[in-house]
Amino acid sequence: MARNVAFDLNHPLMEAGLESPIDEEGVHDSFSQLIAEQSQNGGASDSDAFELQELQRQLDEEERDNVAFLSGPGRELREFQGRRQRDAEWEEAETQADPLIGERWSSATMKILSSMPSRTIGRNRGAIISQYYNRTMQLRRRRQSRPAIRDFSRSARPSIRGYGIETDSADAEVNKRDRLVNNLQNLSVSDRIRMLRAMPLNVSEKSELRSLALQKEKRTLSRRIPCCSQLKYYIINGARQGWYSWLSFLHSLHLWQVPLKRVSGRFGSGVLSYFLFLKTLLFFNVFLFLVTGAFMVLPQALHRPDTSAGRLPFTGLELLTGAGYFSDTVMYYGYYCNYTLGKSCRDDGWVHDVSLSNGTMPDCVSKHLPYNMPLAYFFTIGVSSFLTCIILVYSMSKSFGQSFRIDKSHSILAIKTFCSWDFKVIKKSSVKLMSENICTQFKELLAEVSHKQVKNTRCQRLWRLMVHGLAWAICVASTTACVLAIYYCSDHMHQNLQLLLRSGVPVNNPLLNEAILLALPVLVSLINLLLPGLFNLAAWMEDYESPSVRTYVSIGRNLMLKVSVLGVLCYHWLGRVAADPETIGLKCWETFVGQELYRFLLMDLIFTILDTLFGEFLWRLFSEKVLKRRRKPVFDIARNVLELIYGQTLAWLGVLFTPVLPAVQILKLLLLFYIKMSSVMMNCQAPRKPYRVSQMTTVFITLLCFPSFLGASVCVTYTMWSITPSSSCGPFRELKTMFQAGKRWVEELEKDNPNLSVLARAHSYLVENPFFLFVGAGIFLIVIYFHSQVVDGQRKIIGLLQEQIENEGDDKKFLITRLQTIHEQKRTPARRLVSQNSNC
Repeated sequence: MARNVAFDLNHPLMEAGLESPIDEEGVHDSFSQLIAEQSQNGGASDSDAFELQELQRQLDEEERDNVAFLSGPGRELREFQGRRQRDAEWEEAETQADPLIGERWSSATMKILSSMPSRTIGRNRGAIISQYYNRTMQLRRRRQSRPAIRDFSRSARPSIRGYGIETDSADAEVNKRDRLVNNLQNLSVSDRIRMLRAMPLNVSEKSELRSLALQKEKRTLSRRIPCCSQLKYYIINGARQGWYSWLSFLHSLHLWQVPLKRVSGRFGSGVLSYFLFLKTLLFFNVFLFLVTGAFMVLPQALHRPDTSAGRLPFTGLELLTGAGYFSDTVMYYGYYCNYTLGKSCRDDGWVHDVSLSNGTMPDCVSKHLPYNMPLAYFFTIGVSSFLTCIILVYSMSKSFGQSFRIDKSHSILAIKTFCSWDFKVIKKSSVKLMSENICTQFKELLAEVSHKQVKNTRCQRLWRLMVHGLAWAICVASTTACVLAIYYCSDHMHQNLQLLLRSGVPVNNPLLNEAILLALPVLVSLINLLLPGLFNLAAWMEDYESPSVRTYVSIGRNLMLKVSVLGVLCYHWLGRVAADPETIGLKCWETFVGQELYRFLLMDLIFTILDTLFGEFLWRLFSEKVLKRRRKPVFDIARNVLELIYGQTLAWLGVLFTPVLPAVQILKLLLLFYIKMSSVMMNCQAPRKPYRVSQMTTVFITLLCFPSFLGASVCVTYTMWSITPSSSCGPFRELKTMFQAGKRWVEELEKDNPNLSVLARAHSYLVENPFFLFVGAGIFLIVIYFHSQVVDGQRKIIGLLQEQIENEGDDKKFLITRLQTIHEQKRTPARRLVSQNSNC
């Protein structure tokens, strides 16, 4: 079985200078080079050259085997035997620590060991500075002869640690540093940067050398450069510093950068994934709002249509119901006109509400650039959905590539240990924040490394299977009951509206009747608030060993609830209300559905805030004041993420009926971020079992793409292709379907210009035929599949390469052991000779 080879730099053998004969090969070469240079220049003294040659000879002799000296005098033999006795005592003690270090390494073995990358570091700081001082001398722009070796102190010469050379004193090292700074000052900027980067010194020493060189250069320039050149130099330097400051300022403008680092440092990657996902949703809604606002809301707001009915007064209840005063604004579908904007016919007495069969109003003179509002409405919804789909597919593919890489915890631990610290961080707060972040990442990685699969017996497996089955039965049954409750409640409200219309009772307070419509959103939000608690109770019964598995199971159960609820609501809106709006007295069913979506989105925000207040803040106060415990609630990632996906699905559904709904969703996400961030930092605690969630973001993007966006797109497409629009409101009035707006426009283009008949055919084949829509969706799925397969192949190749690296390490250990065995076999005759001489 492969064993680890331990390298102890503090070992007595290391101090004796036997640790790495090849480690100082570069220094040997520098010795020879210096001797050759001094002999050419004729500036070296005989004593210095003799000293260097003597050191080289001693180093060569130490590489020989100790058996070659056995034929020497008796005194040397006794000294050798004494050393062998001390080595035997050390070997006996060391063998207990590491089996591979059974005896003293031979020179051949030490050569192999010293050639490994882990043994190539053995020079002190004085030797490093001396070496790079000699290199800077060669890079000086002004040619000058190298000083003789006798002009330098012994500490300034290339040194070999442990071979009889004296250690560098503090004064000598300061002198070498000054000379190195002088040489760096005379180098060009690129050579100086390259030299500093190549030095095996820490970052603080490099920064000190750089600052000293710059200060000397500034003083030298101030003495030599005239005033105009100095002014030019200061201007260029100031411009460069200003540019760097501007880049730093742009970097600091990243949204929520510092709060996200705080969450990551205190709570880990699981809680951080929730806030990153919220940030992603915010960007999606900003994009959607910019597109709809530029091409739909803003043109209609600039050309307000004439309405015969007066606008209702603002009472304040509209903020909850979305009806009343807001009904006759750009917020809803019914406000948008069905004619071409930019036509001025008020002087002629024409009414703006004209059917699309004529396209525009007759005898109208265009004073502005015409803008076909129905066509803009249709194509804006279609293009924005298509672009959102492309962004989602790209994000999901990129997330697949990042999360399914080979990232074994052992290798990541080494990377985090040696490469995770950013030495550019100098602020105390930033250093503390970075330390917390790295510490939390270490906890997650160590928890993953130390996690062991527990092998259960058959009875234990059967018992766990029964518990899991009971938990899932409870979750499915409760979800079914809640979905049925929502279905019958919506049906009851629909029947009540029909009875109210048939009775003919005059409505005294319209706002009160609209407030009654809040019952269904309140019921749905209450179910979304309480039922995840039952899911958590079921997960507590199951007692999952892995926190990540528990999170994924909770995500699956909450997803089942949200998809079922949204399915029932879509059936209620599109199957009941849109199918027969006259039965409940709706003149514009699109506006009614938009108001419903606004109410659901607002109630979801209100109940989320209430859950944060009562479920986290009051529970923390109760636990600390009454129960006298320091225990705080743990942030529920699954429930909060599914709430975000649920709200985003409502926003995508409502864009067709409420073009301003993305703006409402942006405000909701902003409030949620600051409320949740404050609650997490004050009321929640980190998971007691830290775990690393490497694929959580990929799961969130996948759920956002397939159940959420795909379901919303199907509903919107079905509405535009199959459901008849209202005949008295909206841009598609008096049309059989919304889809006919594009068809009419293409027919008009073909009539005006017969050369555009190709465009009409392309529209009929590509847009009107749903087959191509499914083909496009299939192409996207194929792209995602191939990308995942490529990533899977790369993961397998990386796994094979890592296995090969491990085998290479085992081969090195095997070769070292074999080499040591062969060396011991060669030394056996020498041991026998020693024993015979001692007997004699």
